[in-house]
Amino acid sequence: MQNSEAMALSAALLAAAGDLTQRIHAGVVARGFADLRPAHGFAFARLAPDGATATDLAAHLGVTKQAASQLVDEIVRKGYAERRPHPEDARARLVVLTERGWACTRAAEEAAAEVVRQWCELLGEGEVRVLWERLAWIAPYGPIRPAW
Repeated sequence: MQNSEAMALSAALLAAAGDLTQRIHAGVVARGFADLRPAHGFAFARLAPDGATATDLAAHLGVTKQAASQLVDEIVRKGYAERRPHPEDARARLVVLTERGWACTRAAEEAAAEVVRQWCELLGEGEVRVLWERLAWIAPYGPIRPAW
């Protein structure tokens, strides 16, 4: 593959990722969560399984602990998350999603499903599944970070 083709492929993948992020965000806003930015969704993805510390969140997002703490303060203030005592470290606080945070996460999942359905209509479900498999080979591990 020529350099120019590699650059064009890179640009197409970045454009698809950016479009996907914006469309999921638009779907979240349309479902009543207008006080968030796309970066919050990347944080929710890390918090969703079992919660995380601000340090864990900083590593996931690729930001400083201070920046992650500010983001946590914001989502706690907006009612999407809460701080709890860490079950294994008395010095740490675990940040977990509230019911509002989980509702927002479900809204993002619904919006993502709408986008993927549109891809299936355009390319066919088989082609989308192959795309998914190929992308998993190329980039099998997270974390997925926002473009700051």
